[in-house]
Amino acid sequence: MTVPQILAELGGVSRRTFYRWRELGHGPDAFKLPNGELRVWRSDFMAWLRRLEGTAA
Repeated sequence: MTVPQILAELGGVSRRTFYRWRELGHGPDAFKLPNGELRVWRSDFMAWLRRLEGTAA
């Protein structure tokens, strides 16, 4: 998934917020492409969301 796809799935979270989560180690696992863009496997994104749901309960 691209960063814009992730932001859309999260319902309008800003790009800056997403990168701040990554800086703090709270974002989903991601990898960098040779051109510098970030990608997240959908399975990693879904696992991250499940972890968030677990901590909110």
